[in-house]
Amino acid sequence: MPGKSGRGARQPGSGQPVLGSPTDVLDPYLPDNGNLGYRISRYDLDLMYKVAGNRLEGTATLTATSHIDLRRFSLDLASTLTVTRVSVNDKRVRYSHRNKKLTITPADPIPPGGAMTIVVRYHGSPRPIRSSWGEVGWEELTEGALCANQPNGAASWFPCDDHPIAKAPYRISITTDSPYYALANGVLESKRARAAQTTWVYHQVEPMPTYLASIQIGPYKKVSLATKPLPVDAVIPPRLSKNFDVDFGRQLEMIDVFVEMFGPYPFPRYTVVVTDDPLEIPIEAQSFSTFGANHCNGTRNSERLVAHELAHQWFGNSVTLARWRDIWLHEGFACYAEWLWSQRSGGRSADEWARHYYQKLAASSVRVPLADPGPRKMFDDWVYKRGAITLHALRLTIGDGNFFALLHRWTEKYRYGSVTTEDFIALAANFSSAPLQDLWQRWLFTPALPPFPA
Repeated sequence: MPGKSGRGARQPGSGQPVLGSPTDVLDPYLPDNGNLGYRISRYDLDLMYKVAGNRLEGTATLTATSHIDLRRFSLDLASTLTVTRVSVNDKRVRYSHRNKKLTITPADPIPPGGAMTIVVRYHGSPRPIRSSWGEVGWEELTEGALCANQPNGAASWFPCDDHPIAKAPYRISITTDSPYYALANGVLESKRARAAQTTWVYHQVEPMPTYLASIQIGPYKKVSLATKPLPVDAVIPPRLSKNFDVDFGRQLEMIDVFVEMFGPYPFPRYTVVVTDDPLEIPIEAQSFSTFGANHCNGTRNSERLVAHELAHQWFGNSVTLARWRDIWLHEGFACYAEWLWSQRSGGRSADEWARHYYQKLAASSVRVPLADPGPRKMFDDWVYKRGAITLHALRLTIGDGNFFALLHRWTEKYRYGSVTTEDFIALAANFSSAPLQDLWQRWLFTPALPPFPA
């Protein structure tokens, strides 16, 4: 990655990377994902899904701008899906589709700054993409489907520029069998039943990276939990309603606490989905979170996960890493939010949790810098815990007032933007009366675990 800028060069005065510039490089953690030479500014996805048989038909309309003389370009799309037609600016074009890349040759070269409307028609039986972190992407349920894209599964169900810095608004229309509820990112614009099928149209206005795009389909009912000041909904199997009232009973209070600690909630609404199947881990998506039936068992044992996924709406979904090496900016912050909620709700304090997990880290053999854990380790639990303890060390150093003011400023300054570790270091300097270089060197860039913060 080129210095501090993530994927591309920085535009003077903007503080944000320029997408699609000639200086673009691909993320070394996922070198097969992402594409160069252009920027997508909007996704329009028209999808039809048959639950029985797991059949997907899609038309993806991508609005994009070229940043070079573009004679050929590519999109990420799983090879399990079949492309039947591609057009660029209303002209059918030549394409090839192999090794999860859809390579397109426009009829006429697109000049720098030239606009493109790319339309891709495709169909198939979507399947998860195998990765170093397991299978990610579109997944069949016993009755329905879900999408768990992080970090490189979006291409399992739509053509895209699959890089976290490539954010764009989305319109997602999904037509499925009428007995099922369909949820996608953003706000429901319309719902239209016709014969045995229903079309659901969602609009995600705030820019979103591909890995956070998601669809959930199942035999669910929608329950409104709050309408003001923030609409909050649950989409759940009816049989789990009583358990939900226990396991998610403090969800609204949790939102209020996080707004106080982190700043305004960044999206128009929040939805919690509970599938009728068990899930190994919950899944974050922009504007909603998905849990398995095993997380909704009436014991409230998964409440820390409820806090974790909610916190991602601020840290990860609104403020998003520009490169995967900085995953601690998502997971360390969400993990620390678990500890903050524990303390606020009458459980262990954040300091007690930090000490508890510090002992576990001290007994671990992992010795990799937090700011560059390597692709195979970036989702390991030690990244979450060391990231959270790093924030605790910062809090003890600069004090509670400065620490929470810093979090508010972080979520405000980079709202809907892309960030790096260096961005956080630079911003934190404004909230400390003493230099922080030693703290960052010990906790972010030195593999060995530092002493517990005093």
